[in-house]
Amino acid sequence: MFENLSEKLERSFKILKGEGKITEINIAETLKEVRRALLDADVSYKVAKEFCDTVKTKAIGTGVLTAVKPQQMLVKIVHDEMTALMGSDASGVNLKGSPAVVMVAGLNGSGKTTFCAKFALSLKKKGTRVMLAACDTFRPAAIEQLRTLGAQIDVPVFAVDGESDPLKVAAAAIAEGKSQGFNVVIVDTAGRLAVDAELMAEIRAMHALCKPSETLFVVDAMTGQDAVLSAKAFNEAIDYDGVVLSKMDGDTRGGAALTIRYVTGKPVKFVGTGEKMEALDVFHPSRVADRILGMGDVVSLVEKAQEQYDEKASRELKKKIAKGKFTFNDYYDQIQQVRKMGDIKDLAGMIPGMDKAIRDVDIDNDKAFKSTEAIIHSMTPYEREHPECLNGSRRQRIAKGSGTSMAEVNKLIKQFEGSQKMMKMAMDGSLAARLKNFRP
Repeated sequence: MFENLSEKLERSFKILKGEGKITEINIAETLKEVRRALLDADVSYKVAKEFCDTVKTKAIGTGVLTAVKPQQMLVKIVHDEMTALMGSDASGVNLKGSPAVVMVAGLNGSGKTTFCAKFALSLKKKGTRVMLAACDTFRPAAIEQLRTLGAQIDVPVFAVDGESDPLKVAAAAIAEGKSQGFNVVIVDTAGRLAVDAELMAEIRAMHALCKPSETLFVVDAMTGQDAVLSAKAFNEAIDYDGVVLSKMDGDTRGGAALTIRYVTGKPVKFVGTGEKMEALDVFHPSRVADRILGMGDVVSLVEKAQEQYDEKASRELKKKIAKGKFTFNDYYDQIQQVRKMGDIKDLAGMIPGMDKAIRDVDIDNDKAFKSTEAIIHSMTPYEREHPECLNGSRRQRIAKGSGTSMAEVNKLIKQFEGSQKMMKMAMDGSLAARLKNFRP
């Protein structure tokens, strides 16, 4: 995300490197490059110009502290203004009602139906009883798509086969949700290939019928300014509560994320960051600004780790480690937990400084763990539980069975043994003691 924008902003700030103070001349040259970077990121000219004018006013009027370099001061001002442009704080979702009705709108191909399932899964994980309502009777296979996704996340889907009137389906779905005691009903509505009068009339009628506690508009972030224009058109029709930017993982520009709040006055509430059902993040403007400016996003990284944290499994693992029983089965389970967190390159980019280091590195999530998983799968159940038995002949058989080399098998076993030792030291306190007494 935002890869191109981050790189160009970084280059623009270098103009101030070595300068003793911010002046009219050097700030003008720097902001010229910042404006160009924003325009290349598909931010509208009006927004880019107003943004740079505001930054210039604040930069010229700010006294630079002795300990702070002009370049650092400008980065701070740009960060604060970028955060304000995107809405300052994360916006919550109103789920009041019995049931609360969440209406989801958007054009065809925007990722609307997929978002419905992702959002349902995120609510389900919090203990919310949620039901999906298949009210897109316009697009062929839309109902089947929602049913497939619902089965994938184990969330019920309400549909009326053969019924072409979406309003009747929505009314029946809400009634069903109320009678069955569901907390939330997510209504997937019909879209079109483009904004037209028929779609707007239908979406207004659906909104009037459902009386949703929350209305979300889903837009494909990769369409740039077209996304902003469709967001504006839908907002004028139904005055929705917030925007969902889908396919953010495929957009290295970020113009839609920076501009939608300014144009519509409505906050971006969620971003889709991948194809997996777990790949949905709450939109935090300050964290996004951090990532754009290469500062990482450690808070989001920790939150992703906590989402995958299984307290019961963790207690069992600690008991095993304390007894020296950490096995390849446990090692494999830990790998799966990491994989669930999302794209490796995206996760690494949340670590300050890492985004620049891995910018040009192509990391395939599946390939990154493929050989490791193949090697572990080629072990017998006994070998996975008793790694100490892995002698030369067993390693040779495992290499052959996994389609890897003996060197790769030996490397994995060495990594595993290192993990064993580190976990054991952490459990008995010796690691903390060593770190405490460490002197660089």
